[in-house]
Amino acid sequence: MNGVASHKILGRTQLSVALLAGTMLSAPLMAQDVAPPTVPAPTVPAPAPEAAPTATTIQSITVTGNQRLEAQTILSYLRLRVGQTYDRATLDQALKDLAATELFKDFQITDNNGALQIQVTENPVINRVILEGNKRLKEDKIRPEIKLAPRQIFTRSKVRADVARIIELYKRQGRFAATVEPKMVSLDQNRVDVVFEINEGPKSKVRQINIIGNEKFSDGDLKDEMATKETGLLTILSSNTSYDPDRLAYDQQKLRLFYLTNGYADFRVISAVAELTSNKQDFIITYVVEEGERYKFGNVDVKSELRDFQPEMLKRLLPMKSGDWYDAKLVEDTVESLSETAGLFGYAFADINPEFRRNPDDRTMDITFNVAESPRTYVERIDVNGNTLTHDKVVRREFRLNEGDAFNSFGVKRTENRINSLGYFQENLEIERKEGSTPDRIILETNVEEKPTGELSLSAGFSSIENFLLQASIRQRNFRGLGQQLQASVNYSSYSKSIELGFTEPYLFDRNISVGGSVYRRDLNSFNFIDNDRRTTFEQVTTGFQINAGVPLTEFLSFFGRYSLNYDDVTLDRSIYFFGDQCDPLVAGRYLCDAIGKRTTSLVGFTLAYDDRDNRIRPTRGQSASISQDFAGLGGSVKYVRTRLAGSKHFNLGSRFILNLSAEGGYIHPFGSAPTPTSDKVRLTDRFFLGEPQMRGFDIRGVGPRVIRFAAIYDPLNPVIDTSNDNRGQIDDALGGRAYYQGRVELDIPLGTGAKELGLRPSIFLDVGSVFSVKRPTLTTLADFRDPADGLTKFLCRNATTGVTQFATNTPDASGAPTGQFTTCAAGFSALAPFEERFFGDTWMPRVAIGAGVNWNSPFGPFRIDFAYALRKEEGDDTKRFSFNVGTQF
Repeated sequence: MNGVASHKILGRTQLSVALLAGTMLSAPLMAQDVAPPTVPAPTVPAPAPEAAPTATTIQSITVTGNQRLEAQTILSYLRLRVGQTYDRATLDQALKDLAATELFKDFQITDNNGALQIQVTENPVINRVILEGNKRLKEDKIRPEIKLAPRQIFTRSKVRADVARIIELYKRQGRFAATVEPKMVSLDQNRVDVVFEINEGPKSKVRQINIIGNEKFSDGDLKDEMATKETGLLTILSSNTSYDPDRLAYDQQKLRLFYLTNGYADFRVISAVAELTSNKQDFIITYVVEEGERYKFGNVDVKSELRDFQPEMLKRLLPMKSGDWYDAKLVEDTVESLSETAGLFGYAFADINPEFRRNPDDRTMDITFNVAESPRTYVERIDVNGNTLTHDKVVRREFRLNEGDAFNSFGVKRTENRINSLGYFQENLEIERKEGSTPDRIILETNVEEKPTGELSLSAGFSSIENFLLQASIRQRNFRGLGQQLQASVNYSSYSKSIELGFTEPYLFDRNISVGGSVYRRDLNSFNFIDNDRRTTFEQVTTGFQINAGVPLTEFLSFFGRYSLNYDDVTLDRSIYFFGDQCDPLVAGRYLCDAIGKRTTSLVGFTLAYDDRDNRIRPTRGQSASISQDFAGLGGSVKYVRTRLAGSKHFNLGSRFILNLSAEGGYIHPFGSAPTPTSDKVRLTDRFFLGEPQMRGFDIRGVGPRVIRFAAIYDPLNPVIDTSNDNRGQIDDALGGRAYYQGRVELDIPLGTGAKELGLRPSIFLDVGSVFSVKRPTLTTLADFRDPADGLTKFLCRNATTGVTQFATNTPDASGAPTGQFTTCAAGFSALAPFEERFFGDTWMPRVAIGAGVNWNSPFGPFRIDFAYALRKEEGDDTKRFSFNVGTQF
């Protein structure tokens, strides 16, 4: 080699703070208990002075130090080949190529007269990646975002990228003071553990919002429009006090929209700067704005190139008038309204372009809505995608448009509402409109995302009405993917039991005719309270079946018919309410004695219903109305006609506030004779009742006609009825009525995304209603306890076997002298203390209650809790402020 001594050319990497600069590291990437790798000092012989370096031929290439990588693999990264000539620049390039692989911690090339030796020290293999200090951001949120993973080659670039990514994740959480310190713990076999020590820091809040340049509106008015809020006592629970760059951009749009809505067409945000305080815990946001002049609407016109659009007619329908303050939101809504109107005439892609002309002199804004010419559109194809279980026809039969029909925006919107009402797919499904094969063709694409429609429920709970309850049910709302409904349920509680099996086919033989039926058995115990103890009054066992069918008359009007046959058995506890074989009216009350017995009800009825709500499951707008009649008497032992009217209307108030107004009422007209001459023709079990849960603020059956039994403070010469609050409700029997009405105003209050995902839906409400119109029952008074022989009020003695009645005799004292208390009964007789019954509540006057409640779709079934206060009630009504219910009601 012309006397040229061998050269050793070194390349080296070292994990240090200097090499990881810019990653916000505050310590070397080396555990404090592990010594850094030693690197030999470079030995570069000086070149021979008598000759300049010349190109030399590579005689051989050897690789040493490699453990995992094959020598040929390492050589493949280089441009060195045996037999080629090389010089110092060639070897420098080879070192750069080795560095670019990021596979080696140390590397060097030794030149011995053309015999090149490549010595490498491989980067270690990652054994574990450990996260320490992360409490606010869990590992399952961080690990998918970082590149380092076990069994990968350790590289510096991945460390830098992972540190930056973790810090970015914390910034998105509003923690701008977060720092990440990576450390490496060396293990045997050239392995390392990489530890990311995370200091999350406090959440960075918005301390102050400054607005410069506003003169027409105060800082408070503008801050109210922003999503970002300043930290303070009033916003201590708000999540919008943290800094978010995306929210900052959103607030600029909100400000612009606010000014444009109020007529300031030249408004602009000159700058928006967020400054982080020195402690990195707070932000100060400063907006510089230019308001400009306020404009009014000038000349407003419409120009249309569509033959179905008459400009003069459309101009009269425009909401803005010349002289009104300019409102950009109103212009946007007008464009959308004109587009929807064009869609009604079949123009799916109508081009409506508002043309603005500013008049700075008089500060007016002229607007011309240009409706460009476009072809009438026809539906080329309807695509349904994403349905894996539901058959195509179940979705397609809800379409109000068919392939080949002229496009109609109303039909598309109605189709969306009908599909959403099925409850089989994601909420707020929208049908996409795509251009077809020609300009006058459109493709309607429905991308559905199926959700579970089967429900299997096994639950136990406690209800303020039913006490302990068990419930088991299975329900499939989309049985076999054909839209059929199949359900079976069993309910058991201390006071009610039921079992039911039902099936509904919504499209019989693929025609728009629904048929269904159910069989059931229901055991219901009516009750009253003696103080706080619940006591069963009568038991009603109903066994029967029902079949029904429905057919649409128009898009929104439907007719339903039904037939049911019920066998009812109403009984009283014989040990309490009977003397001998007869119901004792003094103990049970004449109204209960009239109700007992067995009877068959053959009922045929219909419902005529109108419903144009956007969603039948959870409506946000629209109205519904119905009239129903049921005729009992086509066979059976009961004869009456029952009529009901109901209606509701939903208003979308914006910001997800939904207002619901609803009202209903009914009346029963009896036929035939009453069970007894003194009783009502409509039996107790057929009447209307009102109270919890239909009318909150009142107890179950707490509204309307009732009989309350008051005990007497015994004195045979002057008995006094005790009407104190402590004893007033000893026996309280609701009688129901032939007529009722009920109204409700309820406002659904939106919550945040997290509460919405939990199924929480709070609301405030006002309930109004009454039930009335029943024949006044024959009541027991103190005169029934007065002995006609001497005119004294006495205890009444009854023989439990024979039912014979006699008055009690004078009770003697210890010496045998009479005490004047007539309370002694003969052997075999039991005493009944004097009491008096009073009749309350048979009036149409409204009861009114206000309150708040929340629905929760809990894991153990629907849960409803209400707090209500009765603003207006009638004497005798039973009020109740707090109530809750768990589980499905049957």
